[in-house]
Amino acid sequence: MLIQEMTRGDSLSLLKSMRLGRLACAKDAQPYITPFYFSFAGNYLYSFSTVGQRIDWMRENPLVCVETDEVMSSQEWVSIIIFGSYQELTDTAEWERERAIAHELLQHHPDWWEPGYVKTTIDGRDRPLDPVYFRIEITETTGHRATANGGGDQLG
Repeated sequence: MLIQEMTRGDSLSLLKSMRLGRLACAKDAQPYITPFYFSFAGNYLYSFSTVGQRIDWMRENPLVCVETDEVMSSQEWVSIIIFGSYQELTDTAEWERERAIAHELLQHHPDWWEPGYVKTTIDGRDRPLDPVYFRIEITETTGHRATANGGGDQLG
C-alpha cells in the first residue's frame, strides 16, 4: 500500500462527490463529534440541523474540524480533514441568499433534512424542531489517498 498526500485542489475536487462527514467542535477544552450530511460549493460546506448541543457549542466556539472519507478497502481509501469556521445562516434578509444556496445544494440529496429534522426525544421530552442552516468556511485542508500495490517498503 502507498499513502500519498493530496493537494488542496484534489481534496476540494473530491468534496464535490462526498456527502457524509464527521463534524467536531469543542467547548471548555471538551471535544464533541457527530456525523452530518453536507454539500460542498465554493469554499463552504453547507448543512442543516436543529438546535442542540452541536449548534450550541458552535455558536459559542465557531472553530470546527470536519473529517470525511471514502473506503474502498483496507488498502484503498481517501481521507480529507477540513479546518474551518461555523457560520449560521439565520433567517434574516442578510443571510437570505446564502440560505437559498444551502437549500438548493442540500435538496439534491434524498432525505437531505435527516437526521437534523427528525423528531428526537431527550430526557423524555421532544426536542424543538427549530431549523438551522449553516455553513463551514474552509480555512485549511489536508488529504491522503491510499492505493493498493503502491510499491515501496511494507512492514509485515
